[in-house]
Amino acid sequence: MRMDAVWATGICLRDVAQGRDNNFNLIRFCAATAVLVSHAWPVALGQGQIEPLKSALGHSLGQLAVYVFFVLSGFFITASFERSNSPGVFIIARAARLFPGLAVSLAFVAFVMGPLVTVLPASDYWSDPETGAFFLRNMGLLWPQYTLPGVFADHPYPAVEGSIWTLSHEVACYFFVLLLGVTGLLASRVSLLCVLVAYAAFYAAPVELHHRVVQLQGLSVPFVIGIVFWKWRGWVTLSLPVLAGLSVIAYLGRNTTFAYPLLILALSYGVFWLGYAPSGRIRLFNRLGDYSYGIYIYAFPLQGLAVWLWGAGSPAGNILLSFPMVLICAVISWHWIERPALEIARAETVKLPLFKRVW
Repeated sequence: MRMDAVWATGICLRDVAQGRDNNFNLIRFCAATAVLVSHAWPVALGQGQIEPLKSALGHSLGQLAVYVFFVLSGFFITASFERSNSPGVFIIARAARLFPGLAVSLAFVAFVMGPLVTVLPASDYWSDPETGAFFLRNMGLLWPQYTLPGVFADHPYPAVEGSIWTLSHEVACYFFVLLLGVTGLLASRVSLLCVLVAYAAFYAAPVELHHRVVQLQGLSVPFVIGIVFWKWRGWVTLSLPVLAGLSVIAYLGRNTTFAYPLLILALSYGVFWLGYAPSGRIRLFNRLGDYSYGIYIYAFPLQGLAVWLWGAGSPAGNILLSFPMVLICAVISWHWIERPALEIARAETVKLPLFKRVW
């Protein structure tokens, strides 16, 4: 569609939310890179450093990027469930997307990079229970471990992992969609609306919660908005005037109780506009592959490796030195690990009668 049409009347989200002809590979790539950029400040300068945009918006560049990931997950994971043949197919697809790449990344960090950079003797590193626990705990997601014995202990930010804490919350959101789906609540907009009202009440309730629950509560907002955009996609018109209006409302409400949901709503709308409205040569990026997950899981450890190799330096220096290494690992991860795992999962699930539609 021509850009002047987008300016005038907009485009219906339902009409464009079909197939893979969109800009979301590029958006995810930029979001994952934004997390790397944001983390360069604490990695190079130490904990407590103010990351880009934090002072201006109250949310860092990395936080905004994570919100982008969650709103896209809410949208596409809901679509994935509705298109799946069964809950089993949905679960296998989600596991195939998440765990093979993560497993290889953790094995690389703990069993290849760790022994090379640790200050401990090799025998002490391998015999330390924390070495094996690093892989197992982080694969389990619930109790992530961010350090390895003797690795980066004298760095400004003495940790080898820093981004994977969001994965447990991502999986929790997946199970939320699964629960809605198998109970039939996802199929009915009226039932789903009741669930969303209950969710809003829980979100607004003034109760003390564990910090992990607070994290999930915050990250679930963009995910739930993504669900809403998918289920009510026929009612959503993507246009720049609407985006401008939502941005103004978010700005005006920045000091109110509704500041965070208003920000997420404006951000989410902008993500979908960018995902579907611009077309032409920008879509050529889709030929490359989806490198965002690889960037996300390799960035923090390799940013630490850059400090080990060349010194802490500046955030800009850390970005320039680490990004090529991260991109190489991400490309390898996608073409050799992630995409093959997804293809195997698709091929195997169609063979199993266990995974026929059961609801």
